[in-house]
Amino acid sequence: TPHVLLAVVPSYVPAAPAGAQDAPERPVTMLPEPLRGPAFSSYAPEEVGWLLQDLSDVTLEAPTEEREEAIQSGGAHYAESLPVEYQPSEQYQQLFHNALDASAARLAHAVGVVTEIVLAERPHSRLRPSGGISMPRPVLVSLARAGTPVGILMRRWAQHRHGLDLPHYAVSIVRGRGIDANALRWLAAHHDPRDVVFVDGWTGKGAIARELAQAVEEFEKVHGVSGFDPEIAVLADPGSCVRTYGTREDYLIPSACLNSTVSGLISRTVLRADLVGPDDYHGAKYYRELADSDLSVAFLDAVSARFDEVTETACAEAKNLLAADRTPTWAGWAAVERISEEYGIHDVNLVKPGVGETTRVLLRRVPWKVLARAGAGSDLDHVRLLAEQRGVPVEEVPDLPYTCVGLIHPRYTRGATGADGTAVTR
Repeated sequence: TPHVLLAVVPSYVPAAPAGAQDAPERPVTMLPEPLRGPAFSSYAPEEVGWLLQDLSDVTLEAPTEEREEAIQSGGAHYAESLPVEYQPSEQYQQLFHNALDASAARLAHAVGVVTEIVLAERPHSRLRPSGGISMPRPVLVSLARAGTPVGILMRRWAQHRHGLDLPHYAVSIVRGRGIDANALRWLAAHHDPRDVVFVDGWTGKGAIARELAQAVEEFEKVHGVSGFDPEIAVLADPGSCVRTYGTREDYLIPSACLNSTVSGLISRTVLRADLVGPDDYHGAKYYRELADSDLSVAFLDAVSARFDEVTETACAEAKNLLAADRTPTWAGWAAVERISEEYGIHDVNLVKPGVGETTRVLLRRVPWKVLARAGAGSDLDHVRLLAEQRGVPVEEVPDLPYTCVGLIHPRYTRGATGADGTAVTR
């Protein structure tokens, strides 16, 4: 048709009858079904359902320096815009492939450990109150987007090792704003909340673990729905923030090296009042135009291919951990507080510990400097390259509890960097 006119007609909701004091303030709307590939993301449709709304047609990207200034000045929240997608150089892409080749078996082992723990602590079946057995097993709910590849790998392990077809979804959680309550409403309507296992890639200092616990508590109060367990299952827990993990070592998880091109071509999630209404899911973009650079499935396949060779050791370690004391010590949070004060930053949100979080700082924020554990090896090759490209000093520190820590520029204005966006030195 040569011409289309879109008319947006406001709805009319009659006032509640007099005396209907228990009437809801607004009607409960039907929530959309999850988005799935190939319409949204490059993952196969059965691998993950995204409880998000598609904002692919909205321009949300802003230059790194503008975003940083707005975030630190309090003028905007980090989830209100997106960083411009980093386009890796040929040298950096080769580092990703080298890292994946070197770490695929180690990652497969951690996937096996964390999945076996989840399956041991969550029943595969549950008796219905009315009799009979309810089956859907544990329901994996990844925290988009870093948790999504890990959730898919856990799902693949459960299928490969136990023949289980676990449901898997991805939802948004935003530091300072909480988890997407509408996504939780959808999950509660379609699954028993007691079966939900939240999944993330790794822990840094534990901010998201705290955010999730607070958000779930708030959700129960507001919506009267109980049963969600805020415990997060992660591949790596170097900050000692959770009970369910594949390892507590701080090493490179190659999916942290890239952005959307290792995460199903999906952006990080967006929460902005003019785009996300009270009955909407949080949003994200699908970068279809980056399909030629997509390594999402290649990453998953490389790790899955090593499942057989690590099965015995992963199951043995999971058994040992199940019998051990896995109580979080929150040592990472204490270390971050110490570093924040020692370097005169006085804001733990600007201290990003661990290889994954340091990589994010270098890809998305205005970095100030990188602290590296003395003697750290090839796990930091990509960090050193990114730091060199952005003119960020890498300072070796003895007895660092993490392999590395990224420091965001603590007093950033656009005048604090040169025209090329490189960081100033102290």
